[in-house]
Amino acid sequence: MQGPATPFPGSLPLDAAGRRRLPDEAARFLAQSFDLVALPAGFHDDPYPVYQALLDYAPVHEMASGSVLVARHADLEAIYKDTSTYSSDKTIEFLPKFGRTPLYEHHTTSLVFNDPPLHTRVRRIIAGALTPRAIADMEEPVTRLVDGLLDALERNGRADLIEDFAAAIPVEVIGNMLAVPRDERGPLRAWSLAILGALEPAPTPDQLALGNRSVREFLVYLERLVADRRKRPGDPDKDVLTRLILGERDGARLTETELLQNCIFILNAGHETTTNLIGNGLYALLEWPAERERLLASLAGPGSLIRPAVEEFLRFESSNQLGNRRTTRAVSLGGRTFPEGTSITLLIGAANRDPARFDRPDVLDVTRHPNRHLAFASGPHQCVGMNVARLEGRIAIERFLKRFPRYRLAGPVKRGGRARFRGFLSIPVALA
Repeated sequence: MQGPATPFPGSLPLDAAGRRRLPDEAARFLAQSFDLVALPAGFHDDPYPVYQALLDYAPVHEMASGSVLVARHADLEAIYKDTSTYSSDKTIEFLPKFGRTPLYEHHTTSLVFNDPPLHTRVRRIIAGALTPRAIADMEEPVTRLVDGLLDALERNGRADLIEDFAAAIPVEVIGNMLAVPRDERGPLRAWSLAILGALEPAPTPDQLALGNRSVREFLVYLERLVADRRKRPGDPDKDVLTRLILGERDGARLTETELLQNCIFILNAGHETTTNLIGNGLYALLEWPAERERLLASLAGPGSLIRPAVEEFLRFESSNQLGNRRTTRAVSLGGRTFPEGTSITLLIGAANRDPARFDRPDVLDVTRHPNRHLAFASGPHQCVGMNVARLEGRIAIERFLKRFPRYRLAGPVKRGGRARFRGFLSIPVALA
């Protein structure tokens, strides 16, 4: 990429408005030339100065492919709510990307990439097993799980926050929700990472091959699990798989393909978002020590800040940075008209740093209120499992901080290196 030299992410100070911005000339050039399939150097480490440039100079930006990036919080909210104009169905968009492969069948059948009536049916069935009562009942087992992990960390004195802690929690929680036997949970995380990795804007041949193999292997496993659950059903108020098999009380049921593919979706959605919430949150507190001290002080008294802190972690480092829609008619965005069939990419990470919505958007503030972030989307497609993720994040981060308040980095971190999902592969820490 040719253009003005830029002091890139990490070296940029906060301005008076609490933003880290590139110099005007560099920001304007970067916004006008930005493309998700040719990311600028340093983007994976810190995309936020790029997002600020887009918000300033190209909040609605057409890439070379014809896909349109939308960055403003208000625009994303409007798009999320208008499901008749902005479709989530990916059957057209994903065919040239995946071909008629296992990845294509999975991603065009799962809840998140569909419109009604499939989206409505699947969401209603899953939501029936995630009632406030059911989520409240998860508190004690999740606490036991987290405390057991913390006991193991304490014995070692050092840990990787991702491998040894954050990633272990959602796999167990979702394994419990689907009643996957504990000794069969080993491959779940690797399958999830591979399937979601293929959703990157420009996946490599190796990513596609691994993603397709992971879908096939996961389906073989699920076919056996579902057959066993049909013979020995669980409690449909707690066992999501049993509820999916039984369908709705009015008799509506999922096809076998819909059932299997949405079991994969439940693991993928819950695993990635929660692992990143915990990892990103604990890392952010290392970078913002004053906020860590403020949060720690609150945990010792009745006015705990853990709940607003979790919301701020979700805003500040959203696990899911990108979303996609396709227009069903001509639309006007940013003063321009785009035809029916236009691919829209929602820049969730940018919207959650939009200064029109958030004061001092590049500043971590564990007391921030209100905090109408879009980490879980909005409207009919708002994440059905968001309160499970919040529960896991709250318990994991609070109990980790109480046990290891002086944790510190013990080596270089390794980011996930993906544009769509923001998180870490490794955060080595010393615990005392």
